Amino acid sequence: MGATTPASDRVRVRRVPERGAYDRATVDAILDAGFLCHLGFAVDGQPYVIPTLYGRDGDVVYVHGSAASRMLRQLAGGVAACLTVTHVDGLVLARSAFHHSINYRSVVVLGTATLVDDPAEKLRALEVVTDQVVPGRWAQVRGPDTKEDRATTVLRLPLDECSAKIRDAGVKDDAEDLDLDVWAGIVPLTTVPGPPVPDPDLAPGTPVPSHVSDWRPR
Repeated sequence: MGATTPASDRVRVRRVPERGAYDRATVDAILDAGFLCHLGFAVDGQPYVIPTLYGRDGDVVYVHGSAASRMLRQLAGGVAACLTVTHVDGLVLARSAFHHSINYRSVVVLGTATLVDDPAEKLRALEVVTDQVVPGRWAQVRGPDTKEDRATTVLRLPLDECSAKIRDAGVKDDAEDLDLDVWAGIVPLTTVPGPPVPDPDLAPGTPVPSHVSDWRPR
């Protein structure tokens, strides 16, 4: 059975607590459905929140970027981090402005990131991040050379402190507003990929691989 209580009080869902979930199956499913996270950290009292790609591998989340990145340098130095992932599944349109909302799935991960300096783990982490975005892509492309490896930093953030929060419900209007002549309901939202656009320098006749043509949000 999955966890029903948070690993720490820091990740306890306080606002509408019944929407909170602490089992790893729920957390992992939300993380695995995306590839873009926001990383929060503070430097000299100034908070920053930076969007970046990520990949989950078991009990850790990997992020990567330029070795010159201030965000990665600060996080590698032991700065406390907050990683969030959110999927917006629908607009909830109520009869009153107050009760408008969205349906969503979100995860918050707290912890301290560490630098990945083992060559084998670093290569594996880059594969994980690449395939989180487009499953099957890593096996089709050239891997990083020595220069590219030196120019890339990879960090590991454990999933020791994490929680999910989900809203999947209809309109919650007040009873006295139900007779108002105002449309109310849900507008579902999904990510829909367009047709692949080939690079102008692509050799004529190069087929679109199935992992590209068949890409769909997970």
